[in-house]
Amino acid sequence: MSTAASGSIRTVVVDGLALAQELRAQLTSEVAALVAQGRRAPCLAVVLVGDDPASASYIKGKRRACERVGMASLEHKLAADSTQADVLACVDKLNRDDGVDGILVQLPLPKQVSANAIASAIDAAKDVDGVGPLNAGRLLLGEPGLFPCTPLGILEILDRHHVPLDGAHAVVVGRSMIVGKPVALLLQRRNATVTMCHSRTRDLAALCRSADVLVSAVGVPRLVKADWIRPGAAVIDVGVTEVDGEIVGDVDFEAAQGVAGLLTPHRRGVGPMTITMLLRNTLLAHRQRTGA
Repeated sequence: MSTAASGSIRTVVVDGLALAQELRAQLTSEVAALVAQGRRAPCLAVVLVGDDPASASYIKGKRRACERVGMASLEHKLAADSTQADVLACVDKLNRDDGVDGILVQLPLPKQVSANAIASAIDAAKDVDGVGPLNAGRLLLGEPGLFPCTPLGILEILDRHHVPLDGAHAVVVGRSMIVGKPVALLLQRRNATVTMCHSRTRDLAALCRSADVLVSAVGVPRLVKADWIRPGAAVIDVGVTEVDGEIVGDVDFEAAQGVAGLLTPHRRGVGPMTITMLLRNTLLAHRQRTGA
C-alpha cells in the first residue's frame, strides 16, 4: 500500500500483490496443517481447450500459485477443434474424480463450445470459479456457496482497508456474470445500496460521482475520469486493456490520485487477488467435500 496526494485528498494506492501474498501465507499454513493431519492436499484441475498463449500463461500462473501454497494441480489440455461433447466428457471425468476438489475451465472457449453449457456441467461442489447456475442462484438467494473470484477479491480489498459498506452507495460499471453482477450482489449482502451501470446508462459520469464505492469492470481504457470520482471515494479498477503496447485500466489512474480515497492500480491491484481467491475457494471446496 502506498499513498499519493496530488490534490486535497490523500489517496491510498492498494498493493494487491502484497495483500495476496499475505493471504497466500495463511493458506499455506492451513494446507500444511491438513497434510500434517494425514489428509491429502486440496487439488485444482484446470482444463485448457486450444492453444491460446494468454490462456496457457494464465493456467501456468494458477498451477504455480497452487504449488506455492502446497496444493496439488492437474492440467487437462484439449485440442482447439474439440467438440462440446469432448469438453463435457472431460468435465464429467473430473466431477467423478474424488481426488479433485476444484474444476476450472479456462475461458475463452472455441466458438463450437458453449461456455454456459460447460459451466452448467461442473459439479457445484467443485465450481471454484463460481460460474455455474447453482452457485449463482445461491449468491442471489444470500446462501453460502462458491462465488466468482474477482468479486471476492474486491470485497477482501475493501475489508482490509476498512471501507465502510453498510449504507454506502456503491456504483458498479459493467454487468458481466464474472464481475459486475456478482460483485453487485456481494455488496448488497453487506448492506450497500448498489447502482449497476452499463453501456446504455444515461449520465454515467453523474452516477459515478455519487458513489462512495466505485467499481469499474468494462475494459474501456481510462473511461473513469478524475471528475467522475467523488472526493474520498474507494475506486476499484478491474479493467485491463492494451493500448499501444501499454496495459491500462478503466480508471485514469494518474488523474484519480489526489481525488480517490482508495485506488487500485491496473497492475498489482485486483489481479493478484483473483488467483488468491481461487486458491481459497479450492481449499473451501476441499473442506466442504471431505469434512476436513
